[in-house]
Amino acid sequence: MLIRITSHWVLFLAILFCCFPVPSPALAGPPFKTDDADPGEYRHGEAYFATQFNIESDGSAGTLPHLEVNYGILADTQLHLLIPFNYTNPHGDKAHYGLGDTEAGVKYRLIHETDSVPAVAVFPLVEIPTGDEDRGLGNGKAQIFIPLWLQKSWGPWTSYGGGGYWVNSGEGNQDWWYFGWAVQRNMSRTLTLGAEIYYETADTDDEDDSLGFDVGAIVNLTESHHLLFGAGRDISGPSRLFFYMGYQWTFGP
Repeated sequence: MLIRITSHWVLFLAILFCCFPVPSPALAGPPFKTDDADPGEYRHGEAYFATQFNIESDGSAGTLPHLEVNYGILADTQLHLLIPFNYTNPHGDKAHYGLGDTEAGVKYRLIHETDSVPAVAVFPLVEIPTGDEDRGLGNGKAQIFIPLWLQKSWGPWTSYGGGGYWVNSGEGNQDWWYFGWAVQRNMSRTLTLGAEIYYETADTDDEDDSLGFDVGAIVNLTESHHLLFGAGRDISGPSRLFFYMGYQWTFGP
């Protein structure tokens, strides 16, 4: 059964945000599409074991699972690696499962956050074509994402967003833009809730631009172990449903 995400969920989250003023450290990025401007601390890292998938009119696709690792290799500098195992299940055709395209990147903080200035970071990514294009598990050619992210925190609130340009080579593909903004609030030391809105231009010749939103939650089991959940949908465009579930381990000296 599909979860129907409506404006009532957004209203419910907004009411919760206003009722619980307990602060605790914020976690940003997953389970949302939009990223943050925080590269993490030097010699600290985080690992995600997660799944994310889309359901749309012509079938479903996603990762089952993917492994994402981020590590603070230097001050203000984070290395990023994501290795997915993809599945695709188009209506009227055979389902496929296997290694997808590997993602690697470096997040670098250009400006530190102050009372009046948000943090600013660049986070270039490359999608390495390790997935089988013929089975729908990969793009077949390298893709590059060049984004700029901003972030500002006050009390229990954290807001972050920005956007960037995807270089999307391959037959039938086209370069595209992504823009998104997210807001999170620490409800307690164990629970963070958030929501985001995003806009994507079409990445293939036969698709439309899309506008959508997600809502999400982070459950802090301990200081090092966390559960993440997210769900959303397109408001306009392809009418996709989006889901994210994951486990996060944070580590460092």
